[in-house]
Amino acid sequence: MRAWAVRLLYRACREENTSHARARQLLRAWLSPHQKIQFEANGFFDVLGCHSGKRYRIRRGTSANINELDGNGQLGPGWCFVPAGALAEGDVMLAQKIALETNEQGALDIANRFPGPMRWRGPFASHPRSHPMAERAQPAGQDARNASLTY
Repeated sequence: MRAWAVRLLYRACREENTSHARARQLLRAWLSPHQKIQFEANGFFDVLGCHSGKRYRIRRGTSANINELDGNGQLGPGWCFVPAGALAEGDVMLAQKIALETNEQGALDIANRFPGPMRWRGPFASHPRSHPMAERAQPAGQDARNASLTY
């Protein structure tokens, strides 16, 4: 029992000492109490642009993870800008937060804009048989309406 507890403690310490874990800790340290609640509950937080006063939602991720919010809190156009280098997710999100809160116009000047909101769909989102792999995925000798699709 004691060896098991020591192993769990060692694993927890090792996992908290990764670059990704340290980046998450740093991000959380920079979030306001409200942003921290949003992030823990939903995986995103909102920031106010320093020049326009627009609200932006930063979602977990390292690219194409920022959307403008309209007056009703609905997702609008998206923005994609990231710092140079291969950074952990938390570091990228922190850089995006600081950029929008301190130099909104500079960040948007270099950002790529995309229509929003983006809805990511899986390969079978519309109908299983409309996917090019659907025919190959059918189990042999079964009716397509009753077959479960597997790869």
